[in-house]
Amino acid sequence: MQRRVFVLSKNRKPLMPCSPARARQLLKERKASVYRQEPFTIILQKRTEGDLQKVQLKFDPGSKITGMALVVFFQKGTIVTWAAELEHRGEKIVDLLSKRRAIRRSRRNRKTRYRPPRFCNRTRKKGWIAPSLKSKVDNIFNWTKKLLTYTPIDNLCVETNRFDTQKLQNPEISGVKYQQGTLFGYEIREYLLYKWNHQCAYCDAKNVALEIDHIHPRSKGGSNRVSNLTISCRKCNENKGNGDIHEFLSKDNKRLQKIVSYSKKTLRDAASINTTRYVIGNQLKKLGMDVEFASGGKTKANRRHNGFNKQHWIDAACAGESGENVTISQDLIPLGIQSQGRGSRQMCRVDQFGFPRTTAKSQKRAKDFQTGDIVKAVVTKGKKKGVYVGRVAVRSNGYFNIKTNNSTVQGISYRYCQLIQQVDGYFYFQKGDARLKKASCSCFAHSRPSGDSSPTYRSRGILATN
Repeated sequence: MQRRVFVLSKNRKPLMPCSPARARQLLKERKASVYRQEPFTIILQKRTEGDLQKVQLKFDPGSKITGMALVVFFQKGTIVTWAAELEHRGEKIVDLLSKRRAIRRSRRNRKTRYRPPRFCNRTRKKGWIAPSLKSKVDNIFNWTKKLLTYTPIDNLCVETNRFDTQKLQNPEISGVKYQQGTLFGYEIREYLLYKWNHQCAYCDAKNVALEIDHIHPRSKGGSNRVSNLTISCRKCNENKGNGDIHEFLSKDNKRLQKIVSYSKKTLRDAASINTTRYVIGNQLKKLGMDVEFASGGKTKANRRHNGFNKQHWIDAACAGESGENVTISQDLIPLGIQSQGRGSRQMCRVDQFGFPRTTAKSQKRAKDFQTGDIVKAVVTKGKKKGVYVGRVAVRSNGYFNIKTNNSTVQGISYRYCQLIQQVDGYFYFQKGDARLKKASCSCFAHSRPSGDSSPTYRSRGILATN
């Protein structure tokens, strides 16, 4: 059973999803029209009601990828009819905030006008979480609202995990040592000097000024945890800089293995899960629906009981009490969703010194297109003759760039472009395909009969969206 197609009634009320073959038949007989491309949804022309079964939406929140699954409770059993994996953009947000911080700090060294603070940024409201984590919570919340408009969902299920970071570092720790922690009785610098025998970890230099160095650089995601810190002399610290330790010690494999064995893997992912494990569920409760909190141990037991492989969307399907006997078809291909945002609020680009090098944008749209729209361009002549499908970047002169699966095609006239789906901040692709498809163009999009005046279509073939 392939991924089901969402169905809306004439009054735009969600009905039970149908099979792709049934959707093709309805489109061919002009009983339905395409409502949305991804996730693919059709709207019926005359039907207003239908029989409904119990549907549950399940989540397996991860630090970078969240699995989603729609489970329908039929009389013959519990079946997964739709699945997806949502890729978050937390790392991208961290990089953007770091760049913005650097630009603002550079103003202190220039003679610029005084700009009073817009708000007090020294206090945080109760329940505040980092912007990178809030983005993940917002993505899950927004996709829940999307799916509620396409499917008659009865309740929700969210897997909650809690990782013991000290156990992850040392699985054998217990008793008093567990309560005292790693740095009991030490200061950080004294602990590192004792740990590395008062000598440089890179060249064994002694009786010199030693500095604290990050094994995995902070600029590349490293943390301030003690397991990521070492002691080095000034010369080695400057030579290493923010480079990778594997490149710096590529000629001394024995020393490299020693330092890597001393360090521990990063716990950023575990900390992310611990921070948001109940925030997601509490946010979903605002929709007025029953939310079931499932443990990670129960999900793992259900997955092993059913004989499934480890994947995010499969973990979502196996979460909760209903995941014990869930059925997943072998040909079910999950939808890949990659969060991209809706553009930048930056008015203009700046040079290396922080001064503007472009003018401010006058408008977001050009020739009725907006950056981020998924378009199909059929170029009939010239050097760029061909068919291109992807995410468009608009230009005021009418010649756009289209980012396809493999490359970016520049200078495509807007006259060749047809809008498939308006920008919503996400890329879409099939997880089961080895080639990344950021814009899935199903044959359904071209099944609209000629002369159809359905209200679900706008001028120039634009599909209606919510």
